[in-house]
Amino acid sequence: MINSYASSDDAAVAIAAARAGADVVRTMYGQRLARIDKGAGDFATAADAESEKAILDVIRAARPDDAVLGEEGGQQGAVDAGRQWLVDPLCGTLNYAVGSMLVAVNVALRDGAAAVADPFSGEVFFTDGVSAWVRHDGADDTLLIPTPATRLVDVNLDPPIPSAPGFRAVDLLAHSEFVEHFRPRVVSTTLALAWVAAGKRAAYVTDGGDLSRSVHFAAGIALCRATDCVVTGIDGAPTGAAGRGLVVAADEETHGLLMSMIRSRR
Repeated sequence: MINSYASSDDAAVAIAAARAGADVVRTMYGQRLARIDKGAGDFATAADAESEKAILDVIRAARPDDAVLGEEGGQQGAVDAGRQWLVDPLCGTLNYAVGSMLVAVNVALRDGAAAVADPFSGEVFFTDGVSAWVRHDGADDTLLIPTPATRLVDVNLDPPIPSAPGFRAVDLLAHSEFVEHFRPRVVSTTLALAWVAAGKRAAYVTDGGDLSRSVHFAAGIALCRATDCVVTGIDGAPTGAAGRGLVVAADEETHGLLMSMIRSRR
């Protein structure tokens, strides 16, 4: 079955890999899983490791010459390979470990196709690098169309917080204009980026370094770019080697409002 993806396009490979990981995450949900300490309060579980294995099985069968950077397994293949897959097998491990279903499986080909799977809704958000859709078993693919209509903004409050004290996402929640225009949400998983692309969220904000090639964020960023969301760092600069964090918004107006609030807190 895995070998059947060898002739598929990159988007199909990304979808198949994300679904394979999501199947593992869903199957292992609710089990008592030992925590593998990664330091600084971070940890993995057997579900993370098994999900990544399932994802890699698909990628290796379909694209044996490609390099992979996995959250758990690290770099496999040449670091400077022309094609590299970025894999986060379980985004939201803490949520998952305490019985919350707010998690995602992220698979992205660097600068190419990507997929974000929600193991519990059955949704797979994906892009071929040009447009983006959501697929649900038994239903036709639906084009993703971002909109700020919900006014819901997800803010990542997880450490590290490298821009403090100049910028702390938690301060944004207390900003008078934020309360006037938006309603905060904190899901602690980059599934929220897929929701911005899909119109379920108006925006997403997180601190950090260059996240454009992060295993956690690459797939979600690819979805948002394919739907023409506004994607910048917290300083308003384009994401990339010198970027810092993310401000991803459904439209220019929402992005502008958030940037003005961020700048006023610095």
